[in-house]
Order: sequence, then C-alpha cells, then structure tokens
Amino acid sequence: MNFKIAIGQYYPINSIIHKLDPRIKFLGLIFFMSLLFIANSFIAYGISSLFLFLVLILTKVPLKFFFKGLRMLLYIIIFTSILNLIFFPGETVLFRFFFLTLYLEAIIATTLMTARLTLLIISSSVLSLTTTPIDLTTAIEYILKPFKLVRLPVHEISMMMTIALRFIPTLLEEAEKIVKAQTARGANFGGKGIIARAKSFVPILVPLFVSAFRRADDLALAMEARCYRGDINRTKINVLKFRRNDYLAILTLVFFMVILFLI
Repeated sequence: MNFKIAIGQYYPINSIIHKLDPRIKFLGLIFFMSLLFIANSFIAYGISSLFLFLVLILTKVPLKFFFKGLRMLLYIIIFTSILNLIFFPGETVLFRFFFLTLYLEAIIATTLMTARLTLLIISSSVLSLTTTPIDLTTAIEYILKPFKLVRLPVHEISMMMTIALRFIPTLLEEAEKIVKAQTARGANFGGKGIIARAKSFVPILVPLFVSAFRRADDLALAMEARCYRGDINRTKINVLKFRRNDYLAILTLVFFMVILFLI
C-alpha cells in the first residue's frame, strides 16, 4: 500500500514561488481551479498545463513530489473515467456491445475530466509544497478578514484549516507505519473481493483513529501551555507586504485568465 502524498507537505528551498506572498498563491490557486471548471476545450487545457508546468519549474521542487498525489488517487481517477465512458450520453457511436455503447462525446468528456482532475491535484500540491503552515494560516486569515464584520471567528477557522491540511501527510505516514507493523504480525491486506479488502482495513483504521485523537490532544495541550487564546491580543511577527514579484505574479495570472476567456 502506498500512502505517500504531496498535499500538506512543505519543501524548503529558495525559489521565486516560495518567496511570493502567500495571499497571491492562495488566491491564484482558487482562480486557477475555477478556470479549470470553466475551460471546455483541449486548447484551453493545453495552455493550462503549460502554465502549470512553468510554475512547477519555477518552484525548483523535484517533479516527483508533485506526482505523489496522483499515485494515491489513481484508482479513483480510473474508476471515475470508466463510469464516465459508460454512462455519458452522445450521438456519434464508435462501439456497441450488447447494452454498452461508446460515444465519441464520452471519450472527449472523459479526457477533459481526467485532465481537469490531474491539474487540480498537482496545482493543490504547489501551494502546500511552497508555503509554510504559518504563512498559509496568515494568508487565509487576511483573505477572510471581511467576515469579521459578521463576528465570524476568522482566525480560528484559518487555524483549523491549516492544521487539517498539515495533518494529512502525518496521518498517512502513521497509516503506513501501522500497515508495516500489522504485516509483520501476519495481517493480510491483499485479500480477494471488496468485502475481504474492506475487512482488512479494520486493523488499520482503529489504531489510526486512536493515534489521531492522541495527536490532537497533545496539540491542544501544547497550545494551552503556550497560552494560545485565539485572536485575542495577537500580533504578527511577519507582516505581509506586496513586493515587485507579487505584482508581476498578479499580472501574469490576469494575462493567463484573459487568454483562457478569449479561447
């Protein structure tokens, strides 16, 4: 079993993307994801792939880290693609076998959907690999600051989102250790059939939940020991400010959005 995933991990290195304001990266990810759902042509996805590839090069992070998330979700992508091929309606029939009919429109829609999911996963990894949890918390808090007018606990929400994101690789690493320990005790995780495989996950889920609650309790005690009281009388050690590269990143993102809208 492979539990390695890039989302939630941070890769420390000196690059242009690492130095960008975290607010730019967070909003850029949201706009990029939104454009992926608007795009409906191979040219648009080709331009999006080229843009994302250039961003990956600028991060200086080894490409293998970005494709870890794809390995984890590969079976989900394949399963979704097969269902889309079977049930997507169309007019141009390419193949027919008993009750199964394959349409040209289904192949096009499935290809675009697979490209969309792949780009979504990789782009999400860019944010976590190039942004520290503290910077990400600060960025989310700045973006959600207008909601303070309706007494929304912005700081607490941003803190919970960041902690949840940061704990993803930690829990996956813990699950991998549990699998190795259970395998050493004679557990079999390669049973045939869906029911057998589901039962084989019970020895993993129970200790994983216990470990997750234990980690959450330790984190709560550590935050209390440091007198953490949420946003009460809290100041920032690093105040976020836009620099020249941040404005260049905004212009580049706007230029990319205009091109996609024109297409």
